[in-house]
Order: sequence, then C-alpha cells, then structure tokens
Amino acid sequence: MEWHACLDEYQKLVIRMSTPRVVIDNTVCRTATVVKVDSARRHGTLLDAVQILTDLNLSIKKAYISSDGQWFMDVFHVTDLNGNKLTDESVISYIEQSLETTYPDKSLGFNSLTALELTGTDRVGLLSEVFAVLAELQCNVVDAKVWTHNGRIASLIYVKDCNSGSPIEDSRRIDRIEARLRNVLRGDNDIRSARTSVSMAVTHTERRLHQMMSADRDYERKPDLQCWTDSPVVNVQNWTERGYSVVNVQCEDRPKLLFDVVCTLTDMEYVVFHASINTTGDKAYLEFYIRHTDGTPISSEPERHRLIQCLQAAIERRASEGIRLELCTSDRQGLLTDVTRTFRENGLNVTRAEISTAMGMAMNVFHVTDATRNLVDPKSIESVRQKIGLGNLKVKELPFRHHQMAERQDEHEIGVGGAVLLSLGSLVRKNLYNLGLIKSYS
Repeated sequence: MEWHACLDEYQKLVIRMSTPRVVIDNTVCRTATVVKVDSARRHGTLLDAVQILTDLNLSIKKAYISSDGQWFMDVFHVTDLNGNKLTDESVISYIEQSLETTYPDKSLGFNSLTALELTGTDRVGLLSEVFAVLAELQCNVVDAKVWTHNGRIASLIYVKDCNSGSPIEDSRRIDRIEARLRNVLRGDNDIRSARTSVSMAVTHTERRLHQMMSADRDYERKPDLQCWTDSPVVNVQNWTERGYSVVNVQCEDRPKLLFDVVCTLTDMEYVVFHASINTTGDKAYLEFYIRHTDGTPISSEPERHRLIQCLQAAIERRASEGIRLELCTSDRQGLLTDVTRTFRENGLNVTRAEISTAMGMAMNVFHVTDATRNLVDPKSIESVRQKIGLGNLKVKELPFRHHQMAERQDEHEIGVGGAVLLSLGSLVRKNLYNLGLIKSYS
C-alpha cells in the first residue's frame, strides 16, 4: 500500500507540473485582455494555445513567447473581432479551462461525421460540380472549408448520410464517392495531381487544410492569374552564437495569422523557443527564434528557401480575395448545389468558402471574384442575390485593398491618352491660377 500511495502522489505531482497555469487579466492593458500561460515545454504546446484562441475568433494583437529550460511562458494580448476586451465571463472561463487542458480536443464536434479530403487544380465552377455529385450520392454536407492558392484547391468536407443521418462507413459506397469526386477534380487536364480520400480520423480542420496544400506543394507553384494580395515578406537568418534560426515576417494583419504561421512551423518540425508578435494598424510584425526538434538550427540554403516559401504560402492561403458573401437560410437538401450553380452561371469564382449548419440553419461564407480573379461586376452580384434571395445572401463591404485595386484598374483603363488629358488639365489650371483667375489648381 505504501508503494501505491507514493505512486499516486508522484502522479499528482506530474499532473501539477504538466498542467498549464492560466491567468486572464483585464486590468494590466488598456486596450486588450491579457492571457498568460505557463506550461511545460513540449512540441505543439504553442500551437495548442494559439488554436484555442483563434477558434474563438479572437484577434491576437500582441504576443510574447519565452522558453526557460523545459518551461514555456506565453503572453497574448487579445480582443474580440470588434477590438474590444473580453468581458463575457463564460468566454473567459472557457478559455481558462481549455488552455489548462494538457491535450485539448481538436475534433470540434466532427466525431460522428465522415471527412472527405479533396485536392486538385482549381477552376471556375469546380465547387458546384463537387456539391452536385455529393447531393446525387445522398451525402449531406454538414460542414466544409475550401481554400484556393496558386491555382490549386484543397477542401475538407464533413458529410453524413442523407437518410439515416449517420456517418458513411460502407466501403463500397466510400469507393464510389471517391471515384466520382476524383473524376470531377481531374476535369480535362489534372489526371495526375487530383486526390481524394475519406477519413474517420479527427484532425483540426484548418491545420489539416494547411497540411493538404503543403503536401500538394502549392508553395512551389506560380499563380496563373493575377493575385491582389501583396506577398508577405519573410526573412530567415541564423544566429550562430546562440544556435537559433531567426524568422522575421512582415505582412498585412488579419484574423488567424499567428495560427497559420505557428501551424506551419510546427508541422515542419520546428520548435519556437522565443517570439514576439506586434500589430500596428493593418500591419503585423512577427519574429521567431526556432530550432529543429533535435535542437539544431537551419543548416542549408535549400532548407531556408523552402521555409520562406512555405510560410509565404501559409499566409496567402487564407488571404481574402474578392467580395465576401454571407448566406444565412434554412438548410435543405441540395442547397449548396443550387447556390454554387448560381455562382457559376453568373461567372463567379469561389476563392474560399466556409460551410456550417446548426439547428436546421445553413450559415455559409463565400469569397468570390470573376473568372480572372478580379473584382466582380456589382450587377452580377445583384443578379445572384435576386436569384438566391436578397434577404438570405448579404454582401460584406470590400476590404480597403480591394478599393485600391479598383482604383488602379480604373487608372489603367484611362490609358496614356487619359493621362495626357489629365496633365493638360493640370497645366491649364496652373496657368489660370498664375493669372489670378482661380484660387487653387490642385
């Protein structure tokens, strides 16, 4: 009995040592809620913490990561998406409980669903074809995420049987679903790289999408069409004296940016020992001190180049292109087929999508461009809204950079002749100003 008592006390000590300690403070910072996490260092600890915060749609405005021996201290300055501190006690309690769990649940409620993983060459109308096949095969789409990048598409779709509401487990039916989807993804020219798989395994959806696109080597491909988003600046250098590789990232700030970067570093088997994250206006500045899991820094130029490519791709995959359309309506069989077919018939290209259903309602978000990834004609958007329902499909205001893009397109359409006319007009106004006939020529 004495040995058992000692063993129990030892187990309690191990649990106390390995369980993260969490403090959430609303008093030390005027503009954000401060979340402090002290935990034993293990590979993936930082990603778990960032994942919990970003899954709650919190914005991480600043963060400081520090490692002392086998112990980590993470400090996050977070707000809600409106830039406010966290005041809801239920949310604060949930964060504390989740961060104090050594191995958080990554299933997000998808345990009773069948996961379909698709990768291939992106094209206009592809999503419409995928959902049409699933509807024909009696697969009800409960949740899905679709990303596109550099001419490639990756999608993780969670389905259940339309009739029974159960996960699809029959091997022959699964083979039939895979074969049909693979034919759709191949189209006319993607015989080799189209991939489909059906899995019952539980993986965090967005982490899995990063893994799928990385395995598809989207980071090595060049976009066939124009991309609006400025490429992130990534630099990697070795700090030889301390044995670290130092990664610096400068890019436009957006939700879940830190998750995308940390997820990529973790899956590439790098450990973050120290880091600082700062945001100023719409810009983000991230610095990481990393080593391999075996404790060594980056050892070759090809490895450094690949890390830069992978981080740039991870940041760009979620960058919003086009107009954000939000659909909220009663869920029904064939809804996604009808909606995406309407997009295709009106020349809209879906660059990113988030599909979710709850309590009989469908809450879907689509980012759309025209076929050449330029801004969509407002008349096309209104035509789509008329067909789907003005009250069901809402248009979110364009991001600022898209207004800039539209202005650049207008300027380009003016052409050289227009530029000459503008110059002559300025010259005339200047002469009138010099003659005292007008008060300003600006």
